[in-house]
Amino acid sequence: MTTTPALSLPAAGAPFERVDLPLRELRDDDILIDIAYAGICHSDIHTGRDEWFPAHYPLTPGHEIAGTVAAVGPGVTRHQVGDRVGVGCLVDSCGECEWCKNGQEMFCTKPAVGTYNAQGYDGEWTAGGYAQRVVVSERFVLRIPDAMGLDVAAPLLCAGITTYSPLRRWGAGPGVKVAVVGVGGLGHMAVKIAAAMGAEVTTISRSNAKAEDALALGARAHLATSAENALSEARGSFDLIVNTVSAELPMDSYLRLLRPNGVMANVGLPMTPYSVFPWGVIGGNKVLTGSQIGGIPETQEMLDFCAEHGLGATIEMLDASDPAAVNDAWDRVVAGDVRYRVVIDTSTISAG
Repeated sequence: MTTTPALSLPAAGAPFERVDLPLRELRDDDILIDIAYAGICHSDIHTGRDEWFPAHYPLTPGHEIAGTVAAVGPGVTRHQVGDRVGVGCLVDSCGECEWCKNGQEMFCTKPAVGTYNAQGYDGEWTAGGYAQRVVVSERFVLRIPDAMGLDVAAPLLCAGITTYSPLRRWGAGPGVKVAVVGVGGLGHMAVKIAAAMGAEVTTISRSNAKAEDALALGARAHLATSAENALSEARGSFDLIVNTVSAELPMDSYLRLLRPNGVMANVGLPMTPYSVFPWGVIGGNKVLTGSQIGGIPETQEMLDFCAEHGLGATIEMLDASDPAAVNDAWDRVVAGDVRYRVVIDTSTISAG
């Protein structure tokens, strides 16, 4: 059996271990990818620590994958050996339901298969990008433009599409005032993308600690909620708010920041319910909505957009020759002590 060096969690709360991860033999439409970089998403942490729902162990996380094609199955037509490619949050879907046919594979009715911690249609559990190789159906392999470094492209496969999708859906562009709540792994990409779309961007966070960073990322202003009357003074200021934080917010106060017909799109996933007074949305015809990721066509569109505008994630590179370094990085992500996405150099996984 073919294997690849990988990092695995044997149980919730356990430290990472270096393992030899089995890889399936190439099917007709499969692509074998040499992974160069794997971004660390907060979703990896929630899943690995059993904070959302029971995880299946051993677990190899990672759905921000960038690398090159090492081999292809006989039926592959979209990619060839040597191509620069990426894999995001999905690795399979039925391909036949209305959502798959519409390029929204994440809503597949079968349902879709996640890149890790998901049971595939063959009954096997998927393993993600904290590894040196991965096998994926070509339908879920994205092309990474030559203008973009693989290291800064990796986080776009989740953080990029998660923020691009609601910005595109709700019309971010010239003349549109956009607020981004949270300047972190998701938020910093929301700022870059919204600014590149031509929107006037304001960042919102608890303090001014990231104010200078926010302006450098493309924001025109920064609002610190710890300042007295900050939220009340900004009432009616924004057409679109993208909330990237996974924490409880005074939702009614944030809805008051919207102009009439404004939209608040939530991409963070807190562990507690939102509390909203109905008048907060009825008054002003406002929309409180959520946004997941995007389908494969929109994800490719996002990558092409970012390449065209010279965008990539702002990253910290991680040497994983000591698996404990990944546990430490997870703790830093939770503490908000990362500028702004940690990316694993997967070549180091077998170097210890």
